[in-house]
Amino acid sequence: MSDRSDDARCPLCDNSRSQAFHEQVVPAGSGQRRSFRRCDTCSLVFVPRRFHLSRADERAVYEQHENDPADAGYRRFLSRLFEPLRARISDGATGLDFGCGPGPTLSAMFRESGVQCAEYDPFFANDDGVFDARYDFIASSEVFEHLAQPAAVLDRLLAVLKPHGWLGVMTKRVSTPSAFADWHYVRDPTHVSFFSDATFMWIGERFGMTVHIVSADVVLLQSKPYR
Repeated sequence: MSDRSDDARCPLCDNSRSQAFHEQVVPAGSGQRRSFRRCDTCSLVFVPRRFHLSRADERAVYEQHENDPADAGYRRFLSRLFEPLRARISDGATGLDFGCGPGPTLSAMFRESGVQCAEYDPFFANDDGVFDARYDFIASSEVFEHLAQPAAVLDRLLAVLKPHGWLGVMTKRVSTPSAFADWHYVRDPTHVSFFSDATFMWIGERFGMTVHIVSADVVLLQSKPYR
């Protein structure tokens, strides 16, 4: 639990200046409120740490997910990230499915297409050994919205991404405050970081990456040669 004085500090850029963006009553009718703030620097909308679930409660939510590698509909959903990322990597590339969940599917799709893909998940595949290798690509589907410490995660991922490597992120992006208030993404208590186009452009500038906005929920970032 964070002290209230830390509520305004951004977990992405560490700026201490942020503005109130939205408040949500949780659960409905309880009178308890979860607040959302928007960073003045990187535009990340985030939930202060004191409103985050415990690790056990967070895992309990994820265990309710039914991500079946044999589910054709789930594969179609993942193809929104898989297809543009696969088109940009060569045969024989090696990658990492970051946040693979209890039913790794994106990694299976990459392997089926002829490229190697390791798996990592802090709850279901917590093997830090995967970070001893370096990768041509890292794919992360519906994960970034769960990140309590996005700066630390980006540091860790980019440290193992090769020069010219690709980071593919699928997460729905923030638009307007009015749309945010009615957004289904806000109702998930494990969602604590909300990215916008401006946030991804800030990430590209901060980490020296080229940003490609592919669709409403897919962004590809390519590392520079000197990384």
